Amino acid sequence: MVKVISLSNEAYERLKSIKRDKSFSEVVVSLINESKIKNKDVMKFAGAFKDKKKWDDVKKIIEEDRKNARMREVKF
Repeated sequence: MVKVISLSNEAYERLKSIKRDKSFSEVVVSLINESKIKNKDVMKFAGAFKDKKKWDDVKKIIEEDRKNARMREVKF
């Protein structure tokens, strides 16, 4: 079954730029599958810091890294 959808010009151009030899449908399905995989990967970290001591240790490391970080100057 075929459905007609509307896309903004920007969305169309982005899909067109990554489609290569695939159909638009194949590109959309592929992007949705990639998105689902990425979202599931995040869930494996749920509850990782139930132990407050571990979380406190990680926070200390993060805070120390932030103190030691230096901003770089970027010229355009």
